[in-house]
Amino acid sequence: MRFRQLRLRNWKNFQGVDIAIQDRMFLVGANAAGKSNLLDAFRFLRDLASPGGGLAQAVARRGGVSATRCLAARRHPDIEIEAEIEQEGSRWRYRLAFYQDSQRRPLLRSERVTRDRKAIVSRPDGNDRRDEARLTQTYLEQINANRRFRDLATFFASIRYLHIVPQLVRESDRTPGRANDPYGGDFLEQVVKTPERTRKARLKRIEKALRIAVPQLEQIETLRDQRGTPHLRGRYKHWRTHGAWQSEEQFSDGTLRFMGLLWAVMEKGGPLLLEEPELSLHPEIVRLLPQMLWRVRSRPARQLFLSTHSPELLADEGIGLDETLLFFPEGEGAKVQSAASLDDIRPLLEGGLSLSEVVIPRTQPPDVRGLALFAGR
Repeated sequence: MRFRQLRLRNWKNFQGVDIAIQDRMFLVGANAAGKSNLLDAFRFLRDLASPGGGLAQAVARRGGVSATRCLAARRHPDIEIEAEIEQEGSRWRYRLAFYQDSQRRPLLRSERVTRDRKAIVSRPDGNDRRDEARLTQTYLEQINANRRFRDLATFFASIRYLHIVPQLVRESDRTPGRANDPYGGDFLEQVVKTPERTRKARLKRIEKALRIAVPQLEQIETLRDQRGTPHLRGRYKHWRTHGAWQSEEQFSDGTLRFMGLLWAVMEKGGPLLLEEPELSLHPEIVRLLPQMLWRVRSRPARQLFLSTHSPELLADEGIGLDETLLFFPEGEGAKVQSAASLDDIRPLLEGGLSLSEVVIPRTQPPDVRGLALFAGR
């Protein structure tokens, strides 16, 4: 399955969004322009379909309907999200609109599922009208109701967001049982729990990349201590014959983030959302990240959506204009446009400028140079 279109209305800082989705997308914009909020729309779909999730839980995680709804929403206060998904020539469409009642509960305004334009679900139906409590749940989250479109629910639940915080990886008292932590708190547990053959194969590929990115690192391996806590250790070149071993506590932030990124893209699953993958990495490594992450993906290959501020990451000549989304803050929200839709970008590229030279200045704050005078009197 692949996302092919996303439409949002009154979502976070977007009054309206309608974008085509490629297998790889780069989200570029100033701070607080909405990059994370757009990625959060995909996370919301995941939360709807995941075990233990559902509409009430997904909305609560975002602070309620009022905190999720665009501040500019007036005449039409409903929050709407619609996604089109391609599956082996078929086209799925999932549309959800919701609001809050007088008790601040999120309620469905509508839920619709179609496949190749044939309706599978259309709510509210007669049962919903007779019992309003049914509108507190989507059919997407109900196993007994989503049988005819369970592939779609499974796909949404497979979405993963990752923004590795190295310090969480290093914590020795990581919470047992933590799963799918978007900040990497369960990264080492995931690695150690992977079947041995798969784990060794992945670590071998990561090891080869690390020998280039971290030349003094020769070998990496995993282990558990006496308490069962998973650890990672690496052997570095050293004057001693057998080298010097270091645990993840001594690894640099960049090394841990680099390993986490490579491991994540090699995992099987649905779309992978990566928040600023360039953090803590050398600029020359960042330049190669788009190619590297694209090539080491698992098979079947998962979609990659990356938010970034990095000119180096966008310096890759293989990035297409239709893969690049630009975010522009406006008076009442933000606007999202594909770089391919802007007529003046292609001539600049043909004139010799790189993609980063074109889009980074275009998305930077208009008065950013004023920061140089911030401390002045």
